[in-house]
Amino acid sequence: MTMAEVMECKGTRYEAVIGLEIHAQLLTDSKMFCSCSTRFGSEPNTQTCPVCIGMPGVLPVLNGRAVEFVVRTGLAMNCNISPYSRFARKNYFYPDLPKGYQISQYELPICEHGHVDIVVDGTERRIGITRIHMEEDAGKNIHQKDGSLVDLNRAGVPLMEIVSEPDIRTPREAAAFMKKLRAILRYLGVCDGNMEQGSLRCDANVSLRPEGSEGFGTKTEIKNINSFRFVEKALDYEIKRQLRVLEGGGTITQETRLWDSNAGITQSMRSKEEAHDYRYFPEPDLVPLEVSDEWVEEIRAGLVELPDEKRKRYAGEYGLPDYDAEMLAEERQVAEWFEEAVRLGGKPKAVSNWMMTELLRLLNDTGRDISETPLKPAHLVGMLRLIEDGTISGTIAKTVFEEMFRSGKEPGVIVKEKGLVQITDTSEIEKLVDEVLAANPTEVERYRNGETKLQGFFVGQVMKASRGKANPKLVNELLRKKLT
Repeated sequence: MTMAEVMECKGTRYEAVIGLEIHAQLLTDSKMFCSCSTRFGSEPNTQTCPVCIGMPGVLPVLNGRAVEFVVRTGLAMNCNISPYSRFARKNYFYPDLPKGYQISQYELPICEHGHVDIVVDGTERRIGITRIHMEEDAGKNIHQKDGSLVDLNRAGVPLMEIVSEPDIRTPREAAAFMKKLRAILRYLGVCDGNMEQGSLRCDANVSLRPEGSEGFGTKTEIKNINSFRFVEKALDYEIKRQLRVLEGGGTITQETRLWDSNAGITQSMRSKEEAHDYRYFPEPDLVPLEVSDEWVEEIRAGLVELPDEKRKRYAGEYGLPDYDAEMLAEERQVAEWFEEAVRLGGKPKAVSNWMMTELLRLLNDTGRDISETPLKPAHLVGMLRLIEDGTISGTIAKTVFEEMFRSGKEPGVIVKEKGLVQITDTSEIEKLVDEVLAANPTEVERYRNGETKLQGFFVGQVMKASRGKANPKLVNELLRKKLT
């Protein structure tokens, strides 16, 4: 069922109104209000202290690095940075929240009124950012057959919540928005974006309204979605579910739902909370936060070139196709690898071609990050020079590239060890051409009768006979000469 078909209900066309709340754990060494480590994967409850487990009489101390990271993010997302903000207590009771409240920000967040641009199906859309605020993370409940346990290592980890405007209209746009945010956060070095470990997760709010109307329908919230694919699938399911309710004459209940990735459905969890349910009030143990204009400008001056700017520069300065430029600019480490190869003398389009067709494929096949491979930009540039001076062919280069990726050896060393030097002796290639033509008289006759596309067949046979070592240019020249 397509989205267009789904949106028709009893003669009325509906559109979805979607807003996302992205929770990103900040890459600080210590927690938001204490000095406990934020390292992932430690033994349960070994990274705790009286502050982060809420013992009586303790006082929180704000992590200045976390504030810097949030300001950096706000600037990258075109937000206004508030010179005055403050923390609040968000009261609710859950086993992984030892204090019985979460220190967060409410009516005075640190960042407001920003935006990011996304591209879906070739169309650019601007998605507004309502606010970005700081808070502490909760712990983690571990459910077992015989009961539940609580690990408080995560309690107090610095968390940034990015709240979008309800500007998103399709599940694909929602996934694209979340991907864009992840790319920006990773570029800035403020969050690792590891969704499997929970350092980046999403709550999605979705409602339906008659197409063209300005009001909002009753929304449901889908909690803790931890992958781009699940964001898209959960929203797609929830939109269809709400349409089925409306089609049956029912009304949408405002509630919080959970995404069951195994069953592919959302399930009711509880009624949706309103702000008054949390009984917010100013945090009495923390003074209001004042951020000077001078500090904001200092942080702005240190911002790195972000994916959108890189993509435009790659297309304009290097003449790369839009798709290549976008793929290379998406991850900071990939972009830096590309730029280093160009700086070392690699032609941008040639470097891009090898990265797009071979490097990214091998990284995907092996499940590696680009920083984990022994293949360096200098290796690729060295291999490209061997192609340019005729030492190896493009076919041989693929073998060399895969060996460089596997072992990290220099391209010249691999060519020498494996005897991969290209054959450029005309008499030797001519002998191979004659053998191929003699072995394929029917194809020769067909070629001479007008089937010139068989040129590729003959080239392939000669390259096969030479084990990929024959100079392709000489092979083509000799074949054309002998066949005509």
